[in-house]
Amino acid sequence: MSDRIHIVVNGLTEKVPMSATLADLIGLFGEIDPDLIVEHNGRFIFPQDYDIIRVAAHDRVEFIHPNFGG
Repeated sequence: MSDRIHIVVNGLTEKVPMSATLADLIGLFGEIDPDLIVEHNGRFIFPQDYDIIRVAAHDRVEFIHPNFGG
């Protein structure tokens, strides 16, 4: 039995720990932007919920940087 699952992060399939929270993923993927926006399965997630929402196999997570260039 594997302790990793496949999810989609910013359009790419990634293998992550089975019990990962959104906060875990932010650290794992090195997301340091203080204005980071996170979507989980198409829904906006408030920062105070990053520690409590766990991902499941085949979930979709988007890390959005609102201050990205221009």
